[in-house]
Amino acid sequence: MKTSVKANLAAFHHDARLYLTLGIANWSVFVDHIPNNVVNLLTLRNFGFSGAADLFVFVVGYGVAIIHGRMSLERGYLVAATRIFRRVWRLYAAYVVLFVIYIDAIAYVASQSMAPEIIHEYNISGILEHPLRILIGGLVLQEEPLNLDLLQLMIPLMAFFPFALWGLLRRPNVTLAASVALYLAARWFEWNFRVSPDQEWTFNPFCWQMLMVLGGWFAVTGAPGRALRDLPWLRLLAGSYLVFAMAVTLLRHSPELSAYLPGLLLESIAPTDKENLAPYRVVHFLALALLATHLVPADHPGLRLKPLQAVIRCGEEWLAVFCVGVFLSFAGHLILITGPNLVAMQIVVSIVGFAAMTAVAYYVAWSKRQDMPAALRQQA
Repeated sequence: MKTSVKANLAAFHHDARLYLTLGIANWSVFVDHIPNNVVNLLTLRNFGFSGAADLFVFVVGYGVAIIHGRMSLERGYLVAATRIFRRVWRLYAAYVVLFVIYIDAIAYVASQSMAPEIIHEYNISGILEHPLRILIGGLVLQEEPLNLDLLQLMIPLMAFFPFALWGLLRRPNVTLAASVALYLAARWFEWNFRVSPDQEWTFNPFCWQMLMVLGGWFAVTGAPGRALRDLPWLRLLAGSYLVFAMAVTLLRHSPELSAYLPGLLLESIAPTDKENLAPYRVVHFLALALLATHLVPADHPGLRLKPLQAVIRCGEEWLAVFCVGVFLSFAGHLILITGPNLVAMQIVVSIVGFAAMTAVAYYVAWSKRQDMPAALRQQA
C-alpha cells in the first residue's frame, strides 16, 4: 500500500457531508419516482445534467473506499474484500425481497382494477401470464421493474469494487485510468447488461463503475481534492459550467424556449443520457462537488443543525431507507392517480413519505444499538 494512501486513510475523520449527500439522494429518488409531482421539480436533475443517481454512486464509492481501505490497513486486504462481498450479498438479498414483494403488490393492484394500466407503466406486463419466468428473471437480474434500476446497478458495482480497491490502495492513478478506459470502451463498443427479452439496463454498469471508482480515488488520494478546491479560477470555471447546465436544462423544459438553443447543442446533450453516463454528466457532478465541498467544509456548524439530522440519518441507513422509499413512491403514485391529483395532495404525499423514511432510518439505527454491548451502546 502506498505511503500517501496510508496517511490519507489514517487521517480521515467522520464526515457528516457524506451521509447528508446520501440522505438527499434518497429523498430525491423517492420524489423523482412519483410522476406528476410538483415536489420533484426541486430535485437536482431539474437544474443540471446530473441527478440523484450520480450522488448515490459517487458517495457510496467514496464511503466504501474509506471504510474498507482503513480495514485493509488495520486487518489486511483479504478481510476488507470479504466484508465488501458480504455487503454485496446483503444488497442482493434486499433486492430479491424487494423485487418479489414489489411486483406482487403491483400485480395485485392491477388485477383489482384499481389502476390496471400500472402494470405496463412499471414494466412488468408479463407477470400475469408468465409469473415464474418474471420471478426467475428477477433473481438473475434479467428483469428491471420501474424504480428498482438503481439498486440493481449497485449489486455489480459493489461486486466489482474489491478489485478496484486493490488497485486504488496500490496504484490509485493507474486504477482510475483503467476505469476510464473501460468507460470509454463500453461507450464505444456499446457494452451493457441485457434485460429480458431484448432490452438493456437503464444504468450501464460498465460506464457507471467509473463514477464509483472516481469516488474511491478521491477518498484514498485526498490531497488532489484539497488542492483543486484552493484554485479560485477552477471554482469560477465550475460555477460557470453549473450556470450553463442549469440554463440548458431549464430551457429544455419549455418547448418554446428550447427553440433558441443551437441544434448542435440539442443533439450533443441528450436530456436523458444516463444509461451510459454521458461525459457532461460527470463534469457537472464534479463541478457541483467541487463548489459544495468548498462552501460546506467538513466542520461546518450547519451540519449540526437539528433539521438536517433527519436527512443525515437517512443517509446513514441508506439501504433500508431506499427500499422503503421504493414502496412509498409506488403508494404515493397510486394515491395521486386514483384520487384528486391536486398540488396540495402532491405536497402532502411527499412530506408523509419523507417522514416515513426518516422514521424507518431512526428505527433501524435504534435497533442496531440494541444489539451492541452496553458500553458501546452508550457511546453510539
